[in-house]
Amino acid sequence: MNFADKLQFLRKSRNLTQEQLAELCEVTRQSVAKWETGDCFPEIGKLLVLSSYFGVPTDNLLKDELDIDSTVRISSCGQKNYADLTDHMYQGVLIKESIDDDCVIDRISVHKRELWNVGGSPKYWTALHFTSNDVSLPDHLSKAMISDPERGGNWFADFKNGDIKFIVFRNKILKYRIGDLSEKNKVKNECRKMGITDGEMNWSE
Repeated sequence: MNFADKLQFLRKSRNLTQEQLAELCEVTRQSVAKWETGDCFPEIGKLLVLSSYFGVPTDNLLKDELDIDSTVRISSCGQKNYADLTDHMYQGVLIKESIDDDCVIDRISVHKRELWNVGGSPKYWTALHFTSNDVSLPDHLSKAMISDPERGGNWFADFKNGDIKFIVFRNKILKYRIGDLSEKNKVKNECRKMGITDGEMNWSE
């Protein structure tokens, strides 16, 4: 299924007219019509709008060999997603390109997807804002994280459980109590040994 067919399928699955989708994307109805006939292609900003609204990764929209079997409605994005999710054990951000086993994604609930242009290698990162109640998530992530100089070096995932912050590398799980600067500095020193710069350690708490 190509992009034009996928877009038409997604639009109709939400019972949207071309005019309504055009309003959502802030383009003309004629632009949407051309997208759906394959006469032209939306710019990256509009692709991100479509990906977020329909809850479909950009990869699935762009690659002809990836089909869309179903759609998931995401009613809101960002921190508001976490407001009613305080009963979840873990919440944080996972970069999809940082793992070599997609099965770990089955252990999380993704509430927001973002495409980050970081200008490095790879140039674009797919950020998955997630929650999870899987008690074994840190162990599974530590087996899935990439540690390869040819693939960006030592990648890590950062997330929290209550007031405990987790920084997980391949075969290494670091954690500290949020607010405890001594514990945090010890974790940061371990991260530096893994080749992580101070700029990369500006994770949210």
